[in-house]
Amino acid sequence: MNESFAAELWRATADIYAAILQHPFVTGLADGSLPRESFEFYVLQDALYLRKYAQALAAVSSRAAVPAETEMFARHAAGIVAVEMSLHESLLADLDIDPRAGDVAEEAPTTLAYTSYLLAATGGSYGEGVGAVLPCYWIYWEVGKHLLERGSPDRRYQRWIDTYAGEEFGDEAREVIAVTDRLGQEISALERARIHRHFRATSRYEWMFWDMGFRREAWPV
Repeated sequence: MNESFAAELWRATADIYAAILQHPFVTGLADGSLPRESFEFYVLQDALYLRKYAQALAAVSSRAAVPAETEMFARHAAGIVAVEMSLHESLLADLDIDPRAGDVAEEAPTTLAYTSYLLAATGGSYGEGVGAVLPCYWIYWEVGKHLLERGSPDRRYQRWIDTYAGEEFGDEAREVIAVTDRLGQEISALERARIHRHFRATSRYEWMFWDMGFRREAWPV
């Protein structure tokens, strides 16, 4: 049986996913050792990231040739604003951070680099856009499931885990994986290579984003 295109992409980035699972930010969510300050910094940066990610999904939606996929990505973009932003606002409030802090906060270097890459990639072909946005869905879902098996002694970290391990988020990830597999049956070798490149780049940015949060990354000058 031939390997699906999505499985091919995942296999090609197995090294990155393994590094993510070993990162102290991720392991610290499960054992409770993640410093609160790092989680606070991450949640605020993630709220900034999600605004741009929603824009990237809207751009992908506008390039879809299949009406059902146009609707799907538009729905996901709206869902990020409604569901994930709600999670982050509640976490910020629980951490005694004004939920409006994101309106004035500055993007860390990695946040700006990642969102800039996403918006540039989603300005290309539909397939390139799908390849660029997929890792955020898939990696968060896989990490959520991985951490759910372990649980967390910290109720805030457990709430984060429950969100990304949940069926609703998993359903969205599976929808985009299915689109990726469909594209794999009709794209050229050149397009396939471009999608591989974007998928690997944004998978790397996922590792970098957690590392950024752990280090509470600041601009050097």
